[in-house]
Amino acid sequence: MRVDHNGGGGPNYWPNSFGGPVADPTAGEPPFEVSGQAARHPFRHPNDDFVQPGNIYRGVMKEQDRTNLIGNIVDHLGKAQKRIQLRQTALFYKAEPDYGRRVAEGLGLDLREVERLAKMSQEERAKATAK
Repeated sequence: MRVDHNGGGGPNYWPNSFGGPVADPTAGEPPFEVSGQAARHPFRHPNDDFVQPGNIYRGVMKEQDRTNLIGNIVDHLGKAQKRIQLRQTALFYKAEPDYGRRVAEGLGLDLREVERLAKMSQEERAKATAK
């Protein structure tokens, strides 16, 4: 059980750009006998992180649901630094261009910049929005 401040108000997610926790690929249980060796391995799936959110936005949500979602995101993300707004909106754009466009409009962001960032890798996007 933790008896400290559990990181306080700092980020508790990875990746982050505030010096918070990082993934530790060495953490895990040692292999054990099942019927052969069993161990942790990185999960690999043919989908990327954007297929399911895009499908939900396009195919499951109704227009009012999308409007509510955009409003909530704009309200909360509007309090973040602009570089974080750009980085996150690019991820919404990758899931569904309409999603990213509407968030960008709500935040007053340059859509061309959001589109440019959406084409980058995670590492390139973090570097481009570091300041």
